[in-house]
Order: sequence, then structure tokens, then C-alpha cells
Amino acid sequence: MRVHLVMDVICVHSYLGFTRFTRAADRLRAEGVPVTVEFLPFELAPGAPADGRPLLEVLEQTFGPQAAAGALAFAERVAGEGLRLEYGKAIATGTFDTHRLIADAALQGKAELMAERLFRAHFTDGLHVGDPATLARLAAEIGMTTGHVPAAELRARLDRVRRLGITGVPVFLIENLPPLTGSQSETTLLAALRQAATTKGETS
Repeated sequence: MRVHLVMDVICVHSYLGFTRFTRAADRLRAEGVPVTVEFLPFELAPGAPADGRPLLEVLEQTFGPQAAAGALAFAERVAGEGLRLEYGKAIATGTFDTHRLIADAALQGKAELMAERLFRAHFTDGLHVGDPATLARLAAEIGMTTGHVPAAELRARLDRVRRLGITGVPVFLIENLPPLTGSQSETTLLAALRQAATTKGETS
């Protein structure tokens, strides 16, 4: 079964959705059902500079003072699911190069590992994921090489996703099912994966 995930590593709902999806997919994999994941790139803030600024400061400037308070409250709510969101350390940045890194990782069978590491680097470790040196260090950490996907190819992939009409993330495109969008629960995602597996089994 093939699943396409449309996400951005600076999107907290993508991080939550990815975590829940991975747990659901791993439950199916443990039962002997193969789940293949492919990432489709989406820039939450296209054209955003990669110089890096404090995330809470950017949220307040963009959405008002209530945005920072809302982010901190959200962090408290998801802590029970094992996510540690350190908004006080997080750095706002452009994500074009993070998507290139995930695309490189996909060629080496490590896309899910790379995506998880980038989410955690941004939201938990307070690392600047727009910084080339940081990305190189994270790539080395999971044992992958870089530079396989040209920038022009990634721009073409971003354009293709936009042409699909996707305007927000996360989006879960599970084979043979309608798209699921937003922060779906682990239970919902597991049920969708089981349904897709059953449908695939009936038609194969």
C-alpha cells in the first residue's frame, strides 16, 4: 500500500499528523502489511528567508500576540502524545532545502527517518533547519548522502503539489481513499490504512 504525505517540517500540525500516522503505519507493518510512504513537498511560507528568527516572535508579528499563547497551550496539549514542543527555542525559517533533503533521503530509503529528525530538530532541539551546515549534520546523523535531487526538480515537485489544489497541510493521500486533511487522530488513520489494505487485497 502506498501513501503520499503532504507536509512541511515547520508545521506543527504536520508534525503531530506525521507522528500519529507513523504509529498507525507501524502497527500495520507489525501485522505484516507493508506501507510505503512518499513525501510530497509543501512550503508553508514560500519565499520565507532562511536566515532564521525566533518563531514566537514571528508568530506574534504575523498573527498577533494571541498566537504565541496559543502555540504554548497547544504544546501542553500534545505533550501527552510524546511530542515535546520547545517553542521558546524554535527558529522560523524557509524550508526549501529541508524538502530537498527529504527527497535525497527518499532515494536512499530513509525519507521517514529524515522527516522525523527534521521535525524534532525544529520543534524540540531548537535547531535552525534552514542552515546548510545544520542540514548537513542531520543528514550525516542518519547516515545519508546529499545533493542527488537538483533544486529545479524540487521546484517542479512543489509546483505539481500546488496544481493538485493543496493549500494547507498536512494531507494524507492513502491509496484508493479520498484525501484526509488536518490533524487526524491515530485511530482514524489506522482505520483508513486498514480499509485501504482490505480494498487493495480485494482488487489484487
